[in-house]
Amino acid sequence: MELKTMIANWIKEARQEAGLSGEALGTKLAFELGTARGHTKANISHWETEKHSPSLQQLLAIARVTGKSLPAAIIDGLRGTDPAALFPGAMRVVVSDAIDATFVQVPMVKLRLSAGVTGFQTEPEYHDGGTVGMRRDWIERKRLNPAKLIAIVVKGESMEPTLYEDDIVVINTADRKPAVGEVFAVNFNGEPVVKRMQKDGGRWWLASDNPDQRTYYRRACEGDSCLIIGRVVRKESDRI
Repeated sequence: MELKTMIANWIKEARQEAGLSGEALGTKLAFELGTARGHTKANISHWETEKHSPSLQQLLAIARVTGKSLPAAIIDGLRGTDPAALFPGAMRVVVSDAIDATFVQVPMVKLRLSAGVTGFQTEPEYHDGGTVGMRRDWIERKRLNPAKLIAIVVKGESMEPTLYEDDIVVINTADRKPAVGEVFAVNFNGEPVVKRMQKDGGRWWLASDNPDQRTYYRRACEGDSCLIIGRVVRKESDRI
């Protein structure tokens, strides 16, 4: 059986077994993939009738929302023709194992910033495998959008003892509103920094947790020199 036919048959079976219409499946995929428009009923119909074929990223999303495992033959076939399908964008989250949808993998990235410019670009960070596994139920409980999560490696000693160099932090890029006492990743004059937000005298400040405040003094967060990337929602550390 051709790969395209295998994919079409599997999508139809997964949708029907989950009791979903094409429109309902499209709505669920829109949320799962973090897309603005989602995948309409027509898209699903085209996939099921072999007019078009979805990417591996989209197929893995179908597996997650329907609970039907994606056959290894389809995964291997798509990897052979589309090696980048698992990570079409730096902001995407993928399931590391199509059979086990308990965890999602948050991509680890290096931030590429420009001073005074809102937004950022990323490139893959291959530290410890390049992803951070997070339980899906935890993400759902925190009401986070997986597609808006990225992970970065902590540099320097300014946030000790909260964060140490080479710790990993997961950032929710959808949450950029400053909050007192919360830790954020910030574009500070073109450099990525992880700091705790303080408010004093009506002004926002970037503060370090390191008790050596003479070395790691706080800095004002104002204007285009201080642009919030997102709030830190989780950390991974080898320290006990």
